[in-house]
Amino acid sequence: MNCTKCKELLVVYLEGLLEESSKQEVTKHLEECRNCREELEQITNLQSRLVKNGATVAQSDLEDDVMNRIIQEQNTRLKTAGKAGEGLNIRRIIMKSKIVKVAAAAVIIFAVLIGLDPFGGTITFAQVAEQFLKARTVIFDVQIGKEEDSPVMHEIVVGTRIRRNISNLPGMTQIIDMETGKMLALNDVDKTAAYVDIKGMLQERTKSYIEFVRQVLMELKDSQKVVKLGEQEIDGRKAIGFVGRGNNNQELKIWADPKTAVPIRVELRLGFHAVFKNFQFDADVDESQLSMEVPEGYKLEEAEIDFTKGTVEDFIESLRIWAKLLLDGEFPEAVGTEQYMKTVPVLGEKLVQSGLSVEEAGKVGMIFPRGMFFLQLLEIDGKYHYAGKGVKLGDADKAIFWYRPKGADKYRVIYGDLSVKEVSKENLPK
Repeated sequence: MNCTKCKELLVVYLEGLLEESSKQEVTKHLEECRNCREELEQITNLQSRLVKNGATVAQSDLEDDVMNRIIQEQNTRLKTAGKAGEGLNIRRIIMKSKIVKVAAAAVIIFAVLIGLDPFGGTITFAQVAEQFLKARTVIFDVQIGKEEDSPVMHEIVVGTRIRRNISNLPGMTQIIDMETGKMLALNDVDKTAAYVDIKGMLQERTKSYIEFVRQVLMELKDSQKVVKLGEQEIDGRKAIGFVGRGNNNQELKIWADPKTAVPIRVELRLGFHAVFKNFQFDADVDESQLSMEVPEGYKLEEAEIDFTKGTVEDFIESLRIWAKLLLDGEFPEAVGTEQYMKTVPVLGEKLVQSGLSVEEAGKVGMIFPRGMFFLQLLEIDGKYHYAGKGVKLGDADKAIFWYRPKGADKYRVIYGDLSVKEVSKENLPK
């Protein structure tokens, strides 16, 4: 076991959620590696600091808060979604269930492959852009939506290969080859692996996050559209900022060290808001971390997983799943990439408890992420309207979603009973 792998598992190791074989591997590595022992000591010390005040022990949510802070600190000081202590135990159940492992892996691939292609004495914007454009390897963290409660994705990017982990699904790792349109999904809890096919529209319309940022930077590098924001304190560090818009009106804001031009933070706004930080450029990366071969000790599951397309029918069924299975018959307050990502662990838990057959649960696991993919194709341009907040499933008089299909004259309107009608612009819901 190498250091990268060990550090990914330290929180789960600390909480006692690893299987015996994995626990022994981590223990052995810790005996041999001083750096990883120091990392574990920092996590343990954090836990001690958080609970040393006896007056706070009476708080019912203390364990949740402690584990949330531990994961935040260990995962390069990142934030996690929800209450992590409680969530980790739930996720152990989810990841041990064959019913939902495929669903979890599927939603992650869609949740993180959302870089859809819409398309003087101080440092300059061009100098900052060069950090991204010339780097052989880039390691970073990214969040979609509000930083305080959105899951954190950790990425290692080398060429067309990407290694990704997501904070609200610990134990799951994805290795993606954008050139071949394949993903290897690894479950570290029960040592299983599965291949996912992302060829077709998903592969064509998708970029790795870093490639998407690079594209916008290339558009802006020699542009007069970039505005200098001056110096501010960003994430606790002095930084100089720049802001500009790409060819398709994507707003990119970037903050960098005023002396070295090394990026500190990037914000990207289009159909959603993404925040990138904790960058490492040209760091040494073990080739095995991005191998598409099933690791030794993992069992390849015989499952044909195809997520090469998403249709409006998939989206409609995902709304039904959301209302019927997750929200007691009511549609969500909002729909979008951020909401889908936060819902993944909840969906997994509900599927475990639902009593559905393996086949039925598997169908749900396939449809939900495909519905998300369909929505992302609209989200990137902001060309849809959602009005389902407070509407009950079955309410045929309430329009909950409408958009205009490409090349169509009329809008497609979805109602609370999930029926669909074609409506002219002047007759759209007010």
